[in-house]
Amino acid sequence: METPMRDAVRAAWTALGGGPADLDQISLSGPDEVLPARLAVTDLAVASVAAAALAARELAGARGARVTAPVPVDTGAVATAFTSERHLRVDGVAFEGFAPLSRFWPTADGWVRTHANYPHHRRRLLAAVGLDPAAPDDASLTAEVAARVRARTSVAFEEAVTAAGGLAVAVRTPPQWSAHPQSAAVAREPLVGLRVDGEAAPRRLPPTPEHPLRPAAGVRVLDLTRVIAGPVATRVLALLGADVLRVDDPGLPEIEAQHVDTGFGKRSTLLDLRRQADRARFEDLVAGADVVVTGYRPAALDRFGLSPEALRRCRPDLVVARLAAWGFSGPWAPRRGFDSLVQAATGIADVERRPDGTPGTLPAQALDHGAGYLLAAAVLRALAQRHQRGGAWSAELSLARIARWLLHELPAHPSRAPVAAPDPDPWVDERDASAGRLRYVLPPVSLPDGPRTWATPPSPWGADPPAWPRGSEPPAGGVEEV
Repeated sequence: METPMRDAVRAAWTALGGGPADLDQISLSGPDEVLPARLAVTDLAVASVAAAALAARELAGARGARVTAPVPVDTGAVATAFTSERHLRVDGVAFEGFAPLSRFWPTADGWVRTHANYPHHRRRLLAAVGLDPAAPDDASLTAEVAARVRARTSVAFEEAVTAAGGLAVAVRTPPQWSAHPQSAAVAREPLVGLRVDGEAAPRRLPPTPEHPLRPAAGVRVLDLTRVIAGPVATRVLALLGADVLRVDDPGLPEIEAQHVDTGFGKRSTLLDLRRQADRARFEDLVAGADVVVTGYRPAALDRFGLSPEALRRCRPDLVVARLAAWGFSGPWAPRRGFDSLVQAATGIADVERRPDGTPGTLPAQALDHGAGYLLAAAVLRALAQRHQRGGAWSAELSLARIARWLLHELPAHPSRAPVAAPDPDPWVDERDASAGRLRYVLPPVSLPDGPRTWATPPSPWGADPPAWPRGSEPPAGGVEEV
């Protein structure tokens, strides 16, 4: 029997190029509405995770593993995973999700949303309103910012902060966003852009270990992403056995809670690509990689020679997966962005308004998490296709296109009564790590005979060498000529 949730799974899998017969291999369980909202957030979340699970099953089959049982997807596990940052504890301590200046502000004609979680974004926001970036975050500063924001129109404030390199967007209604040039550009993009960019011989991966089943075992992944969406994607790949090495700029430290929450199963290193020696090390890493995942603005990456074409000069059959906030074309494509800002600009915050009329939010950072699981699915499908028929594969997703899927393509269910958030206890675990005793969310992607959790806890930020471990090279003859 088809349901809106199963329709969403079908839409996600079809966007990835998957066949309809594969949908019979998903077993859904749990309540229908675990992320209650006016929009179909639960359907988006379940569909994204189910797509990643189906793609993992496909890659396992391509590598010779027999997966006969359906892949289970529990809605409670999905809801808990989509709010994983809220459940994280380090030695019993929880972390704040947003900095004091990351919020909605009333303007002369509406509302704006700002993002100031990182110190450099906070400095640029305060500079844009003419305040001292060294001022402490207290009630006095908040009141002064509020007064200066209220004196401007929403779009004027958006433009002023953007010009200063900060992050702010006007809260728009869905019709207002639909009339925006960036919305038209996003509408022309597929939900998931998965394609072959060039010819390459099949790269045959050896049979995958079956106990536990890790379909991505032996796959090397360079993770050039930050915050949530990209790190969630590579966290899925790490769960499935990939050797994931996250590479960060030493001048842009990560927020500790975000690094811990999304760092399971990975290693972490630092390279400054402006330095010749670090650039040479990076090119060596690319030459030995199977996948590169990027989450920076396209213009910023191109400046460092990280376009797909440049990366493939080091490895011709590289799988290149890219995330963007606003899409890959249009006037806003080069802009910085985060889930909260995309929700505000595209009309989601308006649809989810609170009873008092202030803009609202989704019950999870669902654009980020959804994009992460869909990107992981795209990478897994690309690896399976490269294994079977070769090619240099690319995958592209944007938060703005996920927002369009949620707003215009997934039917809302106003008749479904909201339920309380599921009890997270069945979906959390504890383990020791260098950061302390961790309470963390277990992965919602679960294969029959697959791992229940990650092989290793998060590595400290920047603690690992910029090298692939010895002995992890693909076996000789791994590439078959055609």
